[in-house]
Amino acid sequence: MATTYDFPSDLLAGQEELHQVRAELSALLKRLPWSVEPLDGFSDDNGWRKVERPASPGWTADEQAEVEKLRQREHELAVFVSTHRYWSELSGAERVWARSALKHALEASPEDSDGD
Repeated sequence: MATTYDFPSDLLAGQEELHQVRAELSALLKRLPWSVEPLDGFSDDNGWRKVERPASPGWTADEQAEVEKLRQREHELAVFVSTHRYWSELSGAERVWARSALKHALEASPEDSDGD
């Protein structure tokens, strides 16, 4: 039987927002061109695998600002979650297990969903 933890609501909210910010940042980076600065495309087949990139128009100032904003928020949330006072109540392996459990605390279990 898995141990359950009574995480404080602010810690749960911080972890949930951290997941959201990371997902938003990941989606944004996938949409943006591969290079921040405008660069010509290239093809290189001298390595262990062929690498090709199309020409990149670079990122706009707004895109760069959005990435920076999300990275800054991700950093703030990661610091908040990892240094939360709750962790001082646990020690050793128990702290490790609890930190792992927190990452999945808000995932819906099959019993939580009503099938709608």
